[in-house]
Parts: sequence; structure tokens; C-alpha cells
Amino acid sequence: MTPKEVLAFAKEKKAKMLDLKFIDFPGVWQHFSVPISQLAEGNFEDGYGFDGSSIRGWQPINASDMLVVPDPKTAVIDPICKETTLSMICNIVDPLTKESYSRDPRYIARKAEAYVKSTGIGDNIYFGPEAEFFVFDSVRYDQTSNSGFYHVDSVEGRWNSGQERLVTGQVNLGYQTRHKEGYFPVAPTDTLQDLRTEMCLELQNLGIEVEAQHHEVATAGQCEIDMRFDSLTNMADKLMWFKYILKNVARRNGKTVTFMPKPLFGDNGSGMHCHQSIWKGDKPLFSGDKYGATSEMCLHYIGGLLKHAKALAALTNPTTNSYRRLVPGFEAPVNLAYSGRNRSAAIRIPMLSASPKAKRIEARFPDPSCNGYLAFAAMAMAGLDGIQNRIDPGLPLEKDIYSLSPEELANVPKMPGSLDESLTALEKDHAFLLKGDVFTPDVIEKWLEYKMENEVNPMRLRPVPHEFSLYFDI
Repeated sequence: MTPKEVLAFAKEKKAKMLDLKFIDFPGVWQHFSVPISQLAEGNFEDGYGFDGSSIRGWQPINASDMLVVPDPKTAVIDPICKETTLSMICNIVDPLTKESYSRDPRYIARKAEAYVKSTGIGDNIYFGPEAEFFVFDSVRYDQTSNSGFYHVDSVEGRWNSGQERLVTGQVNLGYQTRHKEGYFPVAPTDTLQDLRTEMCLELQNLGIEVEAQHHEVATAGQCEIDMRFDSLTNMADKLMWFKYILKNVARRNGKTVTFMPKPLFGDNGSGMHCHQSIWKGDKPLFSGDKYGATSEMCLHYIGGLLKHAKALAALTNPTTNSYRRLVPGFEAPVNLAYSGRNRSAAIRIPMLSASPKAKRIEARFPDPSCNGYLAFAAMAMAGLDGIQNRIDPGLPLEKDIYSLSPEELANVPKMPGSLDESLTALEKDHAFLLKGDVFTPDVIEKWLEYKMENEVNPMRLRPVPHEFSLYFDI
């Protein structure tokens, strides 16, 4: 929509409020609202002022004034608000220079798309994330100087098989999901079909095309809803709507959704497999006569992802909890290899269709705790670096990685084992992100600083409950 069309749309829908959404540095949506009477054509250039110093990882207090500038192409009616509310996603602008703010993740994503075109390699780069999540019926957690705990519960949780009554108060009727057996069961084992359908319908009402929804592997309500792929920034926008809709639909049904990668011990964590492809006009550039019916360009793109995967992890797996999922010896894709059909490789080439238009690669190591704008942009830059430098991904790994001998496995590179390890990798390997001024040195430095000060070091300072089981009697 154009600004004029947005104003007409707001009038047609009888909108009462305007909600202005933008993403903070770590990757969480922020917003504020104004009466719809405060929206005029000039606001699509002049924006609305706010305090940037109160947003995580942004301006210092002595330079706090910033602007949100709504993107008219993102205008929709927010399905969660009680009163009719026009919602737009915003870009962040400096009020003095009128330049886009370098730490705005959406700006970084827009620059990554522009860089793809500037190289002449392709016109569009597409992403299709598969964000897994858990639906719980209850969550409690706390940390004080002398105590710390978490407790999540679900009527589907296997641990409830012996309970007389469940967390919802209902009588226990059985059918709790066995650990690692939650993939595709029908009702009554799958209790969340109607909830996921409600989520899908809300997404579709926003214009977000849904391809499938289903229960996932873990007990206690692990699920997946798949959106159709889109261009990089559009897909990152959709991922934010996805999280917003799922959390709020769950809440209005008395449940809660988390995109935390590893909320349960002893069962599968939540990943976000990211399908990626580059097109020039209507021509898919990843299709060809090489391994897995891919092109040489596709293999070089894979080579770039594998070469920079350890640094990418700081952005694609950006929480300390991410590395509870990425543990060697289990099902998570910690081994840096590629393959067709083999889901134990970090990079997979899906073989479900012979159509050249369906040819893509799937990065399996990211998780849904990431900031989609930064993660998609970083993977695009790594893949482009692979194409530009003709990086050889090596031989494909056809065997089940977890069936390899210790000697064979030792020769397969691994993902980092912790957030601080991935941050160290990013500190050493980020030149590929700086091309085209997509990421800036300031963005990299601030990301490293923010993550160390706000996540890595606080986790180092706190004992966790299992340490008492291990060490209290020493």
C-alpha cells in the first residue's frame, strides 16, 4: 500500500488506533500506539518520536531521541487488539540526520537484500523458516540470591501419566505423549489441533500463507506451523507476526507459547530450519546438475554457510539456552556437513520435489530464539561469501552422522558448544558480514558486548539446581 492507500484503508476499516511496531536489538517486538487521528501522509516521512535509550542495545541517554517511521507496505488490522487498530512495522531513523539507524535490525535486513542485488548474483534471496515451539499450560520460574527454579507443565506431558488431576484441574484421561514420540499423533494424544488451526487462521487473515501445521516430536505440546517462503525482510516481518500471533492466541485460550530452544530436559528442543534460495528474475539459481540436482552456485553457498557457521551461531543461536539443544551425540545438527535427505547434517538439500523451482538448501542449526532480521541477513552474507569466493563445501555426508565411529566423527567440524564460544568465533570471523556495509563494526561490537554483559556473564554467576545434586555433599 501507498501512504494514501493506508489512510483510505484505515478509514474503510474504521480504525480507532494506530499501533507502531519495531524490533529491538536482541529480537523482541516493541510498540506504542496513537489515536488514528494522529496519522497523516507526512508521518510516513516525519515519523513519530520515542526514547531510544530505553531500548535494549541502542542509543545512550545523551542521544536518546529517535524516530519510528511506519512502512506503509506493512499495514494491517491487528487481530489481537480489542478495538480496531491499524498496525504497521516501522524503520528507525535519526531525527537529526534523517538517516536509517545502523543498529535497527530491520535496516540490516534491508541492506542485505540490497547487497544481493548489487553483486549481480541474483535479484532476490528467499527464506522459509520452520519455527518450532512449545505450548504449555503453566510456567513458573524465579531466581534469588538463595534460590532458583523453573517449572513448566502441560496436560500432554508424559510426567503427568500418574496424576489424578492435571494442571488445568481436569481429571486425567491418559494419552500423555511419550518422550520423543510426539510426531504426528492424532487426537486425543494431540490435544492442540484446534489451537494450531486457530493460529493458522489468524496468520492467514494477515495475509501470511500457511503451508502446514502439526504436532512435533517432544512431549508436552511441541508444535510446528510452516509459513510459505518469502524475500528476506518480508520473511523476517512475518516471523515477528508469527511469534506475536501464536503467543496471543495461546494466551486467550489459557495457554502459553515459548520459542525457547530447550525448555525441557530429556526430550527434543525447538529448532528453526531455514530454507534458502536465490533467484534471478523467474529463474531459480540453486537448481542444476551437481550433487542433489543443485547448481555449482548452490554448493558454493553451502560452502559459505559451513565455513562461517561457528560465527553465524552467535546470531542464529543467540542464547545460552540454544546450546542446551546443540549438544554432540544427540539429534541436534551440531556436525558441520551437508547432505541430501540426511537430517543429521547441519545443511540438508531437500529432495521432496524434482521441480527446479523447489530446489533450495535447508540450514538446520538455527533456532527460533534468534532475531530473524539479523539471522537471515547473516546467513545470506555467509552464503554470498561462499559464492563470491567459490568456497568448496567438501564431500557430502551420506551416512547417519550418529552412526560414525569416533575416529570418523572427529574429522567432522562441530558447531560451538556455548554462547561465549560462538561470540568468540564471531569476534574473529565477521569480515564477510561487513561487505556492502550490511553489518557495521559498531553493530558487531555492540552485539558481542550486549550478549556477554547481559547473558553470558549473568549465567556464569548463578548456580543451577542440578549443581546441588552433583556437588552439595562434596
